[in-house]
Amino acid sequence: MTYELYYWTGIQGRGEFVRLALEDAGADYVDVARERGDAVMEPFLAGEHDEPLPFAPPFLKAGHLLIAQTAAILDYLGQRLPLVPEGEARRIYANQLQLTIADLVAEIHDSHHPIAAGLYYRDQKSEAVRRAADLRQHRLPKYLGYFERVLGRGDGRHALRSHSYVDLSLFQLLAGLDYAFPRAMARLRPGLPRLGALAAEVAARPRVAAYLASPRRLPFNENGIFRHYPELDDSA
Repeated sequence: MTYELYYWTGIQGRGEFVRLALEDAGADYVDVARERGDAVMEPFLAGEHDEPLPFAPPFLKAGHLLIAQTAAILDYLGQRLPLVPEGEARRIYANQLQLTIADLVAEIHDSHHPIAAGLYYRDQKSEAVRRAADLRQHRLPKYLGYFERVLGRGDGRHALRSHSYVDLSLFQLLAGLDYAFPRAMARLRPGLPRLGALAAEVAARPRVAAYLASPRRLPFNENGIFRHYPELDDSA
């Protein structure tokens, strides 16, 4: 099957979690908007197709299916690529972990857009400084400490005792945080040895390494979820 991934051009965003899974598995896929422009998604979002109505990208066409929401897409792909251990309990646990990653990603986004997504960062900068301080000091230690314990409860190297899409998503999460909050992450990293080792192992996987070195891997920038504004980062 050739999968069709739909996501905004110019940013990694939430689509990158799906893209990493497709790349790691060596799946045949088309990054549709990158080839045809963002306007190709408008008919789907407007309900002009006889398909389930997605709220927003990313969404994936897999044969006759149209699947939206990052965690739902990865739950579907995980069973087919395969990137999740067999068994209902493990699949549900993988989905639980992915949804927890999604919760943190939303908080990261809100650290630079705490008032409204429709406002520019400069219009809510003072509020963002306060929100980012709470993220650095309280939320990141809580979430990342949880994922560190998840690895410790497993084999110490993987979220689910074997390689899965959750490992790929944790890699992307750490990569984004290292870009957005380098000083805060330098402070937190010594307490997260398992997560650090997992990220290094994922980055060294042959297909992932090839992808990261390719032009398909867009750089982080100040239009996506993970944004580096020095005033929002702090080592304290």
